[in-house]
Amino acid sequence: MGRSRYLRAVHAGPAGGLDPEAPEALLECLTGVSERIGRQAVLIAMDDLSAIAVSRVAPMLHERFRIPHQPDNLPARVADKAELSRLCSRWDVPHPETVIPASGAEAAEAAWRLGLPVVAKWSRPWLLPTGADGLRSTTLVHTAAEARRLYERSAEAGSRLLLQRFLPAGPDTDWFFHGAFARGGRPLLAGSGRKELSWPVRTGLTAVGRWLPDPAVEAAALRLAEQLGYQGILDLDFRRDEQGCFRLVDFNPRPGAQFRLFTDAAGLDVVQAMYLDLTGQRVPQPSGGPGRVFVAENYALLAAVRGGALPRRRAAEHVVGSAGPAAAAPSGRPDGAAEQVPPVVAGQRTGPGRATEPEPGPEHDGADRHGPDHDGADRHGPDHDGAAAGAQPAPAGRPVRPGRGGGVETAWFAADDLLPFLAMLGAFLGRGAGKGVRVLRGVPAQGRRTARAVARTPRQRGEQPAAAPPPPPPPAPAPAAGSVSRPVPPEASAEPDELVTR
Repeated sequence: MGRSRYLRAVHAGPAGGLDPEAPEALLECLTGVSERIGRQAVLIAMDDLSAIAVSRVAPMLHERFRIPHQPDNLPARVADKAELSRLCSRWDVPHPETVIPASGAEAAEAAWRLGLPVVAKWSRPWLLPTGADGLRSTTLVHTAAEARRLYERSAEAGSRLLLQRFLPAGPDTDWFFHGAFARGGRPLLAGSGRKELSWPVRTGLTAVGRWLPDPAVEAAALRLAEQLGYQGILDLDFRRDEQGCFRLVDFNPRPGAQFRLFTDAAGLDVVQAMYLDLTGQRVPQPSGGPGRVFVAENYALLAAVRGGALPRRRAAEHVVGSAGPAAAAPSGRPDGAAEQVPPVVAGQRTGPGRATEPEPGPEHDGADRHGPDHDGADRHGPDHDGAAAGAQPAPAGRPVRPGRGGGVETAWFAADDLLPFLAMLGAFLGRGAGKGVRVLRGVPAQGRRTARAVARTPRQRGEQPAAAPPPPPPPAPAPAAGSVSRPVPPEASAEPDELVTR
């Protein structure tokens, strides 16, 4: 992203990194950014840590930035797994069965009761110490003893341990919801989608996703946003259980990595909709969009190799909503029956015609920590730890670049802006080469020679070297009467198999 020709400037983040529990450094950093910009700007956090930290310093920045109104530490509350579980229970939003143990014995008992394996999560993953051995934000626990040992590290983790019933992954189980909301939880632009491929396979970020309206996902997400009075952009993750019920598994108070999937026929996405709302402009009514496909080229390639083929267009999936023909999704009902579902649209409209970009006004700034290794963050671009990027708004009356209803949105490639794609490709190939070198360096010299021999003569694994022919094997005993003679396979050296095991 830092190489895009559309990016005007990149502002460095806090020198010591971003700490949401001590946001004073971020306040000082953003104050400096505001002074360099010279006028009020729009500030949109791009990952959980930034969202939490920005919400804590927002009251001191309201004269410098236009920021979504999120009082009472709202981003931290919804990013806290324990608090999210409580809110879901309170407002009848389906959620995996969750236990918050108060002791190691309770953790072991809860693991048995929920049914092994269980999912273990730390309530506030942003507090996990960097590099802590065996401490991850989410872990699949296979034994009660493992659950007990994990609980005993609560003080080191810095937050409470949650145990949740494991919902197995499979085709059509992982769904997501993106939305931009005005004050009071009023939707400006929102939609649901399904993960077609993910990386790591079935557990990671969206490698290929499709915008598919589903009434159950949308109803749960809209109800939660309304009850919270949420203003801003959110990204929710759902998993369909064995009975066909969509259960909310994660709440991210910021744009998701695939937010450009939710772009309507006029090119309006959730970030642009939020910009228009924060600058006091009317948000056009979304038109079209469902059926679009998002592809993160590097992760899609890895996921396709490991997990399956890339999805193809489904011509049979469609509905007719209030905005005209649009692609649709399975209904979310256990029997899989389709329903006619209009797209989720904004509460305001500007009349017919194409949407226009905002008139000159506040600059667009993002508290941005892009990086491929940041868990749950927007992963498109190089690392800019806590950086804020300023960009001039387009001239008044200039039309928004039209979206491609039912088309493909690539994460990196754009014909008019190739540098981000080339930077990603170079980094992708470089990491692959580096891993290959490390693997070969970790294999003894004899193993490397064996690997080359296996690669060159894969059909001769059972043969002995020609320079030292083995003695002839003893004659096989004659088969007993009535038995069937079967060929005996040649005995192969153990080295190739050991190499494969490594």
